[in-house]
Amino acid sequence: METDYLVIGAGAMGLAFADELLTRTNAHITLVDKRHAPGGHWNDAYSFVKLHQPSIFYGVESKELTEYRIDESGPNKGFLSLAEGPEILSYFHTLVRDRFLPSGRVRFLPLCEVEPGGSVRCLLSGERTSIEVRKRIVDASFLTNSIPLTHTRNFSLAQGVTCVPPNEVPRRCSSHARFTVIGAGKTGVDTCCFLLEHGAAPDAIRWIVPRDSWFLNRATMQPGPEFFIETFGTFAAGREALAEATSARDYALRMEAARAWLRLTPNVEPRMFHGATVSEGELDELRRIRDVVRMGRVRAIGLDSLRLDAGEIPAERDTLYVDCTASAVSRPEPVPIFEAKRITLQMIRYPYFTYSAAMIALIEASFGSDEEKNRVVTPLRISDTVEDYLRLLVPDIQNRAACSRHPSLREWADNARTDGFTRLMRNVKPTETEKLAVLARLREASKRAAQNLPKLLATLD
Repeated sequence: METDYLVIGAGAMGLAFADELLTRTNAHITLVDKRHAPGGHWNDAYSFVKLHQPSIFYGVESKELTEYRIDESGPNKGFLSLAEGPEILSYFHTLVRDRFLPSGRVRFLPLCEVEPGGSVRCLLSGERTSIEVRKRIVDASFLTNSIPLTHTRNFSLAQGVTCVPPNEVPRRCSSHARFTVIGAGKTGVDTCCFLLEHGAAPDAIRWIVPRDSWFLNRATMQPGPEFFIETFGTFAAGREALAEATSARDYALRMEAARAWLRLTPNVEPRMFHGATVSEGELDELRRIRDVVRMGRVRAIGLDSLRLDAGEIPAERDTLYVDCTASAVSRPEPVPIFEAKRITLQMIRYPYFTYSAAMIALIEASFGSDEEKNRVVTPLRISDTVEDYLRLLVPDIQNRAACSRHPSLREWADNARTDGFTRLMRNVKPTETEKLAVLARLREASKRAAQNLPKLLATLD
């Protein structure tokens, strides 16, 4: 078996890379995945999961996920729609079925894994197939995330305790009087919102919050023309915060004052920042839950008590525990993207994973040596704290500047569907004076932010 590119992982990043390569080159691509179907972790996602950013700029460049639509009800009312898990999974399935395979240049090998020697092993039969890779092996699994359904718990359970992943909540919730949601990331937020939306009393829910997180305000992240002034006004306010901040804490508080960042509890200051996005309506719902436990991570669950980092608390026996502790994204140390016969997909534009993968494919197709390609973009390490976020801004800004110096990359970036905002900015007309004023404010603030950022970073050390 022969191929030009052997892509390990048919999740969102692997498919976005393959999609752009299919558009830009005549290369043959082989996709290998341990799961039975394309879509990566979406195959194992809980049924009520939704994107936390608008659907219109998620997915691969060549195919829209959803039409332009504004929600008319629910916590996301008035904002661009959020695709649900089954919809996203169907999107990736049809992408491979209707675009990739009919091209004759893409082969998909499900339920298979690539072994260290380069051969592909079928997980069902154990049969190994040698593949001659003419150009590159592409590692699209480097940023593999941890999934609630499949991850290994880091706490113990007493016999008789019922603890499930979010996938089982719709089926199990009606059999329990009380619920304890463990984890404060997006999965924990989704699970609490699901229970409240479907009639669970707020006082029947206990929420274990090991660390509070800053959230992005979805109201200020809307890539649509009717939201332009507020969205780009908030971008400008964010750059002004960066230009004036004297510490990571000061920056976070300035972002909150600009309504760009939100927190769950007014008197609890978050330190975590993973870039999760919520609406103020969702936070209002979550604040109805009064039993919020901030005692660190859960270490053991017994029939009558929970042991956490900071001590024990009592528990009731008729409780459904929901494990939402899986990490949504991994944070490995970045490695060179292009090296020898290998490409390692990583984030190069914050916070866009599929955009990054597509841009890497474009760079692979457009430039010569690996040294030249690696000079264009630097991989970003995904943030865990506000300090981490500030550190990634430097290579993110450098990547944007480097790409703008290359006409082919600049043209692609100006029109990329998976960005969502640049194209909107480029389409402003000379007669739209209010929008032009906002963009002028953003440009001026960005200059001052670039001057202050080194001083701000020095305070982190």
